[in-house]
Amino acid sequence: MVSQSHPYEEQGSQRFSTGLDSTDPPIDLSPLLVSAGFTHAFFTRHGGVSKFPLDSLNVAARVTGDDPALVTENLRRCAKTLGVGLEKLYHLSQVHGTNAVVLAGNEARDEVLLREGDITASNVPGVACGVRSADCVCILLGDRKTGAVTAVHSGWVGTVANAVGAGVRVLRSLSPNADIVAAIGPHIEQCCFEVGDDVAERLANASNLGTAIVDRSRTKPHVNLRRIIRAQLVAAGVDEACIDDIHGCTVCNKDRYFSYRRDAKQSGRMLAAIVARSVS
Repeated sequence: MVSQSHPYEEQGSQRFSTGLDSTDPPIDLSPLLVSAGFTHAFFTRHGGVSKFPLDSLNVAARVTGDDPALVTENLRRCAKTLGVGLEKLYHLSQVHGTNAVVLAGNEARDEVLLREGDITASNVPGVACGVRSADCVCILLGDRKTGAVTAVHSGWVGTVANAVGAGVRVLRSLSPNADIVAAIGPHIEQCCFEVGDDVAERLANASNLGTAIVDRSRTKPHVNLRRIIRAQLVAAGVDEACIDDIHGCTVCNKDRYFSYRRDAKQSGRMLAAIVARSVS
């Protein structure tokens, strides 16, 4: 498991893995997911083989124009870090919605990659559920009781649609009495998430926090996606004490993260993934 094999650096409530060797990508980890026994990772832009400006752990070929062979090697490295074979590491063709795909682990991976959706889920031990991002929020969820997992991709459109609430429902469909632990990964934070008034209004209506998530002290509104998603998780029945915040602004931290807002078509995509486990 990642939590047993990687050397860590500690910073507040957050854990960072420095990797075991040159082919182990550095990752961000959730202490809550680690303590619940879930192998997982919020990957950064480092540890891969893609060339400038997609250097180096880019996990998307079609939308970035990267060499598919390099992307496959990057994903192979991600799978190795997660302790699974590449054939067990799944993600979807994301469309900023709430559609979910439940995985048994015997699906043809290449076929799954073409399916449209923003939520992957499984209760089969050894299946790695992933989502990709370059500013959007990735949320990883696990059920302590059964080991079932869900990965959710939630950009601002998905946040308005409450994608994370849909992810919780999918996890509960696999584990009706789920004891859920969740981690909200690095993304475009409020400092950089400048939007128009129309988007700010839609996001203000996406949770019970209303306009409290909007900073209007600057020329244009700036919105706090993290607070909205945390509120959506709580509204879906997740104990607030069981939600981890893995901080990091993808726009501000060019050396660590890809960002479409910052780099547009020169931006790669990062992977976040969690592996379903057996019951302890």
